[in-house]
Amino acid sequence: MTKEIVQEYYGKTLQGSEDLKTSACCSTVRPPDPVIAAMEHIHPEVSGRFYGCGVVVPDGSLTGWRVVDLGSGSGQDVYILAQLVGQDGEVIGVDMTPEQLDVARRHEDWHRERFGYDRSNVRFIEGHVDRLQDLDIAPGSVDLIVSNCVINLVPEKAAVFAGAAHLLKPGGRFLFSDVFVDRPIPADLANDPVILGECLGGAMQVDQFEQLRSEAGFAAPVWREVRDLTVDDPAIAAKLEGFTFESRTVELVRR
Repeated sequence: MTKEIVQEYYGKTLQGSEDLKTSACCSTVRPPDPVIAAMEHIHPEVSGRFYGCGVVVPDGSLTGWRVVDLGSGSGQDVYILAQLVGQDGEVIGVDMTPEQLDVARRHEDWHRERFGYDRSNVRFIEGHVDRLQDLDIAPGSVDLIVSNCVINLVPEKAAVFAGAAHLLKPGGRFLFSDVFVDRPIPADLANDPVILGECLGGAMQVDQFEQLRSEAGFAAPVWREVRDLTVDDPAIAAKLEGFTFESRTVELVRR
């Protein structure tokens, strides 16, 4: 049921970032200069339906890398990374929401021409981020996996981390931004369609995350950003009174 709620919220309820009711799916961090430069070449419809909560681009050169974006949505992070890996690299977006994939795919040729590439270096796969082993991506073939405010939307979080480790090369990196909470959220609140869709209902706790990443075979995390989140909608804030939410960006390395 959770996946159907998420598909409805991101496919039909939200038509743009202005429809969000909290700051959970928004980023206030100034991206690095290369990312800012790359964002100038993103189609407005793609950027207008972006719901990430952080910057998921690692430091250093990405030239020639193979990258997978989990929950790629309308494709903004895919098209940013496509510029940074260059035409000889590849970026694969995985998403389960047809409406979001339609936006991403509709502008593939536009971006290829904008980047000056002879051929596109991106592809989008309709699939579930907790079933990565089922996708047409060879195990142990990926240099970098990113995800931007998506893991909270997935009930089977252990499967996401295990699947990421399955696709990554040894030493490959998993860089994601997501929402964390200070204590467990009761099921009736966690499954509220708006609270879930606004990236709060399925938020992880730090100790839960530490167990998941360790069991999946990832080394100790490097925390790149931690910031408090606000719930500006009075009705949602009343329901979640007493909970503390944070947006955290973390980098993992596969052992």
